[in-house]
Amino acid sequence: MRSLLFVPGDSERKLEKGLGAGADVVIIDLEDSVAAANKTAAREVAARFIASRRPRINSAVYVRVNDLSSGLTDDDLAALVPVKPDGIMLPKSNSGQDVQQLAAKLRVHEAENGLPDGGIKILPIITETAAGVLAAASYAGASARLAGLTWGAEDLSAAIGARSARDESGRYTDVFRLARTMTVLAASAAEVAAIDTVFPDFRDMAAFEAECREAERDGFAGKMAIHPAQVPVINAAFTPSAEAVERSQAIVDAFAAAGNPGVVGIDGKMYDRPHLRLAERLLARARAAGISG
Repeated sequence: MRSLLFVPGDSERKLEKGLGAGADVVIIDLEDSVAAANKTAAREVAARFIASRRPRINSAVYVRVNDLSSGLTDDDLAALVPVKPDGIMLPKSNSGQDVQQLAAKLRVHEAENGLPDGGIKILPIITETAAGVLAAASYAGASARLAGLTWGAEDLSAAIGARSARDESGRYTDVFRLARTMTVLAASAAEVAAIDTVFPDFRDMAAFEAECREAERDGFAGKMAIHPAQVPVINAAFTPSAEAVERSQAIVDAFAAAGNPGVVGIDGKMYDRPHLRLAERLLARARAAGISG
């Protein structure tokens, strides 16, 4: 999951455009981008679109449902589970317990529709409430459905009363840097992918590209997008370079050849077990992107 593109669920035109953007995951949105009066229509449009286009969809398809406190989640699942989405994005998740609650609902809907138990994954947004940020560690072991963890700044701003998530230079302020950091750490503890949040100004591609590079540097495996033009930038930033793949393969090969010791030397430089784990993770990402060492 390098690139995850949000597409409003109530616009067939935007859904068609989104599917052609080359994103690893298309997130069909039933929440923030759909007005309250249009929720029912959005479910119908999204379900009909997925069912009719399924054979031609190369991207994984996730659906962002309305949050558990909204009273709309069950209707969202009833409409969309029958068309077999690959995953559900859970907004405003307050803890691993929310993931467990959604997993229980999915199990019922899968059974009712003759679908494999556990086939639909869950990607929660874990920082949209103060409680969610503080409960980041609770996702480890919460559910086998957990596909990754991601975070958001806009809803957290509203929740805590922050006028902006960024300072005058465009950098996140302390609260939001904490939320971002907790997401990386929580994802590592849960042994799933950390996905970086959206960059709202899709016209500022230079700043967006810089933020993608920083996210990849800091341990994120992918990033969400709000515009198709952002997808190629994300894919490039989160696809390991040929040089990085070659270097990582050399580290893995050196440890294997030496009988997996605690440390090996390559070209006069010492590498220990953390270097090996980092190399193995990069190679796994490369394989997922269709690149071999």
